[in-house]
Amino acid sequence: MSSTQLSKSISVVIPTLNEQEGIKLTIDSIPKDKLAELGYDLEILVIDGNSTDLTRKIANGMGSKIILEKRKGYGRAYKTGFSEAKGDIIVTLDADGTYPAELIPEYISYLNEKKLDFITVNRFSKMEDNAMLISHRIGNKVLSLVASLLYSIEVKDSQSGMWIMSKTFADAINLLSDDFSFSEEIKIVAFRFFKAIELEGKYYKRTGKQKLETFNDGWTNLKYLFQFRSLVKFAVKSPHENITESPVIKNS
Repeated sequence: MSSTQLSKSISVVIPTLNEQEGIKLTIDSIPKDKLAELGYDLEILVIDGNSTDLTRKIANGMGSKIILEKRKGYGRAYKTGFSEAKGDIIVTLDADGTYPAELIPEYISYLNEKKLDFITVNRFSKMEDNAMLISHRIGNKVLSLVASLLYSIEVKDSQSGMWIMSKTFADAINLLSDDFSFSEEIKIVAFRFFKAIELEGKYYKRTGKQKLETFNDGWTNLKYLFQFRSLVKFAVKSPHENITESPVIKNS
């Protein structure tokens, strides 16, 4: 299905690993009734990394489809989720209640009206007090600046994990990272080769234990921004009408 057609089915993809404290809040925050009123069919996919707590049981009890993905990695979970999603539109959320799921109908409407392939949500637009560590804020700003300079894109929050995309976009990309670098990688590909935009959002305090390792993951993401310059041309696996040659590729 082309992203220029009106989309009427939605898949919400949520990666999890021991998120029993936040998964119920996250699923509850999805505006199911509003989406149904607008005529959308909804499926919720929980891509679980072999949790040892009650995450899967809670999510299953709330009507979600559980997909067990024992291969490790944030990016790996999303690759599996994208391949399993049946919706014309895919929405991603973390399982800790941090993202504004209540805004999903607005973002989907914008995606359809503007005939976009991909939307990413800027968490810094309206962030709750103490929702993010100062070290994470600084690290994100550095990574976003480097990504913007290296790839000639405009992105204020390169590490955001709330995205709204067409299924055709998800099927066309061939992302390489299996870890947290996946988040910056998907934005680079979306902004360089497809119709993409960053919209204002919100960010709430996390429910449950944080998984991100500040220094190690930040350093890995920074290195990946430089490594990916020679690999970006391999990140699209099928022809797309909006793809153009990238000056970054030419200069690599």
